Amino acid sequence: MKRFMEWISDHRRMILYISLLGVIVLTGYWYQAGIFTDKQKLQAMLDSSGIIAPLLFVIVQAVQVIIPILPGAVGCVYGVAFFGAVMGFVYNYVGICIGSVIAFLISRACGKGLTEKITSKKFYSKYSKYLLDQKLFDRIFAILIFLPVAPDDFLCYLAGVSKMTLKKFTVIILLGKPAAILLYSMGLYKAFDMLRIF
Repeated sequence: MKRFMEWISDHRRMILYISLLGVIVLTGYWYQAGIFTDKQKLQAMLDSSGIIAPLLFVIVQAVQVIIPILPGAVGCVYGVAFFGAVMGFVYNYVGICIGSVIAFLISRACGKGLTEKITSKKFYSKYSKYLLDQKLFDRIFAILIFLPVAPDDFLCYLAGVSKMTLKKFTVIILLGKPAAILLYSMGLYKAFDMLRIF
């Protein structure tokens, strides 16, 4: 696992470009197919895929936390576009929470070296000083997880090398994530509705 994550970190830029290209190609294809402009076509596609579509989406959302390449808001856009504000929120929430816990466990198992490599030396040096006071770190972590603009993925890795327990981490994630995800989901839904994109 450690070698794989190090490889991911070493090739982050290449993976970013490939991921962006994939998102652009899929978006263009679905747009041309009318998926984003015709609700009946969108519903038909989702109905034909059954449980595969939401399951695959949850997995993708989890992976984008574990391998922090694209901003989480990108996934939230697709969640709202495909599943609506309510179920889009639910699938985003489940996937992101699962990915956050896995990122924490990877960091805990692999240690500081991998965490510093994944989050970048600049990020690690900026936030690692708070690790010296665990109570302070716990409070800062909880506040930042609650905010929609914080670097949540990197913070999950940083928490893994702290003395925070898995139980406390999970509680903070479960309670702190909904506000930011709901804000993204409802905000995007309203924006799409106003623009009549989806």
